[in-house]
Amino acid sequence: MTMADEIRAEMVANVWKVVTAPGATVAEGDTLVILESMKMEIPVIAESDGTVSQLAVNEGDVVQEGDLIAVIS
Repeated sequence: MTMADEIRAEMVANVWKVVTAPGATVAEGDTLVILESMKMEIPVIAESDGTVSQLAVNEGDVVQEGDLIAVIS
């Protein structure tokens, strides 16, 4: 049994695009969400292989540093 991997925001940003969905299978390096900050697009990538068990953001949301974006289990 592996630990769930919590993906958190590294900066304050807007959620520009949600690329994945709960229940989706992802591989390490896959893009989950694209954030937008200061006109830059910042992909948020999976840090491990697994299944997206929770997606905590929607397009248009504003995330703060440390906010939960997704959980991969």
